[in-house]
Amino acid sequence: MTGQLSDTTGDPTDAAIQAALEAVAPRLRQARELRALTLTDVAARTGISKSTLSRLENRQRRPTLELLLTLAAVYRIPLDDLVGAPETGDRRLRPKPRRVNGRTVLPLTRPGGVQAWKIVVPSSQTTPKPRRHDGFEWLCVLSGRLRVVLGDEDLSLGVGEAVEFDTQVPHWFGSAGEGPVEVLSIFGRPGERVLLRGADPGNGPMSGR
Repeated sequence: MTGQLSDTTGDPTDAAIQAALEAVAPRLRQARELRALTLTDVAARTGISKSTLSRLENRQRRPTLELLLTLAAVYRIPLDDLVGAPETGDRRLRPKPRRVNGRTVLPLTRPGGVQAWKIVVPSSQTTPKPRRHDGFEWLCVLSGRLRVVLGDEDLSLGVGEAVEFDTQVPHWFGSAGEGPVEVLSIFGRPGERVLLRGADPGNGPMSGR
């Protein structure tokens, strides 16, 4: 079924299903971008056309079970996570670490909206491979030493130091060569960003980078 998803009225069960399907689109995009894959890459791996993938991510096509199963396998995530199935009787989050491009990634939030991850970068990842995409990212070093390349800038960050940047700028981060690095990453789509607030005795609340 193609075309913009239609509104569902009447049966509350149908409305709930419709709402769940509407929420799949941002999860598909986020899962793809987390793995640094383009629509062309996913099309080549799945046999699903690039235009179909684009329509799925833009809520212009209703996802079928067959499409979702194929994409869940490529993105290596459970189907329940992709469709946002609730955990019965238990509100606790049980994040599952994943291997993404040789890194261990632990999701700290549910898909959709601003996303947070704990990322462990191995000491072997020291060669910059810059990329760019829509969004805004904030990184804070939890352990080790992190190297961050932002356009022409080459930064080295220690424990407790943080950096934020527009992901349209060619960027890469990895180990500074002194061992593995643990990083807290917060990523938002365009228009979403981290706002830091602190108490300033002289001027009241302040925000900044």
